[in-house]
Amino acid sequence: MSAIKTKLNDAVKDAMRAKDKERLATLRLATSALKQVEVDERIELDDTRVLAILDKMVKQRKDSVEQFTQGGRDDLAQKELAEIDVLKEFLPEAMDDAAIAAIIQAAIAETGAEGMKDMGNVMAIVKPQVQGRADMGAVSKKVKELLG
Repeated sequence: MSAIKTKLNDAVKDAMRAKDKERLATLRLATSALKQVEVDERIELDDTRVLAILDKMVKQRKDSVEQFTQGGRDDLAQKELAEIDVLKEFLPEAMDDAAIAAIIQAAIAETGAEGMKDMGNVMAIVKPQVQGRADMGAVSKKVKELLG
């Protein structure tokens, strides 16, 4: 079993003992998302895949915060922000821009990329290294800058 998944299940038990309903609800959302993928694909998730799912959940909540804020629903935006905080506990430490740039440069050198047509090859190497530790949209933008 994935170490992150184990940590998540332990956090669910701790939240139940502490009677922390909001935290428990968020943790249960995460565990159900993981279980859904396992059942649909009939696989046991590894850490990389768990990180990708949690990262996607954080991104969805960030989008929701933006929508709720524009709609004047600050109460719902605060709820989403609280969920983001809980989910981020299970993601690795965020990478700084210099580290991301170094990974991208190494991937460009490794693939011999010369232009935008090689972006897919570069991203295939970069993505597993930064998944859950950096915003993939920003990483993609940086790759485009360096290849363009």
